[in-house]
Amino acid sequence: MKLAGVILSAGLGKRMNSSIPKVLHKIYDTPMLQCVLHRIHELKPQKVIVVVGRHFKEIKDAVKDADSISFVHQREAKGTGDALLKAKQALQGFQGTVLVINGDTPLIRRETLKKFLSLHQQKGNAISVLSFIAPDPGSYGRVIRDDSDRAASIIEDRDATIIQKGIREVNSGIYAIESEVLPLLKGIKLNESKGEYYLTDVISIAYDKGVRVDAFCIGSEDELMGVNTQGEIEKVRRIMREMIAQEWLKKGVNFIDIDSVFISLNVTIGRDTQIYPNVYLEGSTKIGKGCTIYPNVRVLDSTIGDGAVIRDFTLIEGSVVKERASVGPFARIRPGSQIGEEARIGNFVEVKKSVIGSGTKAGHLSYLGDAKIGNNVNIGAGTITCNYDGHKKYITVIEDDVFVGSDSQLIAPVKVGRGAFIGAGSTITKDVSSMALAISRVKQRNIKGWVTKRKSKTKSEKNKEQRAKSEEQRAKN
Repeated sequence: MKLAGVILSAGLGKRMNSSIPKVLHKIYDTPMLQCVLHRIHELKPQKVIVVVGRHFKEIKDAVKDADSISFVHQREAKGTGDALLKAKQALQGFQGTVLVINGDTPLIRRETLKKFLSLHQQKGNAISVLSFIAPDPGSYGRVIRDDSDRAASIIEDRDATIIQKGIREVNSGIYAIESEVLPLLKGIKLNESKGEYYLTDVISIAYDKGVRVDAFCIGSEDELMGVNTQGEIEKVRRIMREMIAQEWLKKGVNFIDIDSVFISLNVTIGRDTQIYPNVYLEGSTKIGKGCTIYPNVRVLDSTIGDGAVIRDFTLIEGSVVKERASVGPFARIRPGSQIGEEARIGNFVEVKKSVIGSGTKAGHLSYLGDAKIGNNVNIGAGTITCNYDGHKKYITVIEDDVFVGSDSQLIAPVKVGRGAFIGAGSTITKDVSSMALAISRVKQRNIKGWVTKRKSKTKSEKNKEQRAKSEEQRAKN
């Protein structure tokens, strides 16, 4: 099937009571529009078109991979029928099925869309609409069927009769339209009461002309609900969180408390990984097999290798943690970092734009910024790579098998050769050759009796202060 996707995102979203365009409101870390785009891209369409209204530039700038998407500007808010007619210009030369979906339906599932398109193709329809049963149809458009149970029209709630309002099969706003019948859009008339062109009217226009149309009632209200208010956004967040977590549960991921874990749409997780409460996996994060993610961890746009352990209260952003490495607790891995296989990054260690080699250990209280650190290096507590001189940042290179003693400062740019030893408390300002000992302490002096003399001096000073206060008090009296 040749497929093009058209996402209608020109709605103003007045009921959101927000200056943010409706489709850019986020479901956790992902704008609603991006959720819909994700589902469309999973179907591998030849073209993707987004119809945008007043907030054209803002929405275009916010969308990932915008270069692969055609954006169409609907300058006046004249309804969904006019929006698709505007998109028709970007579909010139395309022959196939056009999937139309609203940009405020972030819960739509790939399986539902695939089933819908499959039924559309099997039945040989020119136009199909995806419908669902709503216990309380409310403001949804009702699907009107003829005597042979074929969809003949869709009536909006405001235009429906009392009998039609009782129909519970409603329109999801998702259509499959063959490209050769797109000219039917020109037959949609302006709805005088709303001042808009309703895309729903294309169903009755096609039916009256003998074009094969139908509705497939295969969706659920939760999955197909449109978002129009802040309250509905919150409802969608809850549903999406549970939906995503349940999918990973089926794929062999173990959750200690599934109700407190938040996983973004693009995240992938390997089998037998165990996730503790209050974990946030966001963006394009990839978690390997057999990992352990302890409580209060946030991982954003990062890759965690098989068997890695991420301990409590750790933040990892835009980085790679390789197989069987251990990070945390209370660690921060900043963007551009790579933690090697079986490396250990401990509590209160910050790594920024650095490569940490396999088997290397930085156990506690260290800052490693703009560093290239080899394999099997020991980074002692309190070590700092001093990478910034107030104007420019410099690189520290530490080769394999180096031992860096506690409370050391390495003033970049500096290189420590393979197997070298840095004495504790050293400030390293020059390169250290391989297998050398580098030490920069001031020579220790022990002054005998210094404490006794200091105590005596302090006592004398206190007595003097007390006498002065007493004399001052007598003078006042």
